[in-house]
Amino acid sequence: MAESAPMLNVVGLHAWYGESHILQGVDLEVRAGEVVTLLGRNGAGKTTTLRSIMGIVQQRSGSVSFDGVETIKLGSDRIARLGLAYCPEERGIFASLDVRENLFLPPRIGDGGLSTDQVLDLFPNLRERMSSPGASLSGGEQQMLAIGRILRTGARLLLLDEPTEGLAPVIVQQIGRTISRLKADGFTILLVEQNFRWAAELADRFYVMEHGRVIDGFANAQLAANAAKLQDYLGL
Repeated sequence: MAESAPMLNVVGLHAWYGESHILQGVDLEVRAGEVVTLLGRNGAGKTTTLRSIMGIVQQRSGSVSFDGVETIKLGSDRIARLGLAYCPEERGIFASLDVRENLFLPPRIGDGGLSTDQVLDLFPNLRERMSSPGASLSGGEQQMLAIGRILRTGARLLLLDEPTEGLAPVIVQQIGRTISRLKADGFTILLVEQNFRWAAELADRFYVMEHGRVIDGFANAQLAANAAKLQDYLGL
């Protein structure tokens, strides 16, 4: 894997919200089949990094290459059709649509997407809620639906923003099992997560962000050797 070209290669990525310069030269890469986690304290720029990769943040410069295609000048719709999908922290469930309608809302953009039955096998809680409106779902059910919705599209790189935020421990464990299964099935995942101990069970590699930059990075096998630095970076 280390010798293959990155599926996602981000070099010198800058991003702004109005006059606020949020990302100040982010460099990172993700190879096919990896789970890579962005770590950092609140305000470090992790979510903005995902949104910038997806083209949702329009004021950006630098280079974002996906499978060799430069995307920095592309809109989010064209980026999505290349095979990237974004699951936001706020989940984006439409309250007035039922689970089935929410699930089928995004179009398929390529081969390899999961069937409805496969999504429901991953998230059996949703099977009995297919006719329930989005507004009636628990936080955990909304997160399952948000992830399941992008799995249908055929996207090859999943950008997951804080998928365990505010969820009960049993649901956090279920989300973890799902990510492990997706990795085993060949999906590539870039993950933003505050729950470091949970992410440590899943990720192949980690990047640490601070003040809009990547300041460190290491493989899972190097976690013990970097424990002291992580405590300082994250305030563990």
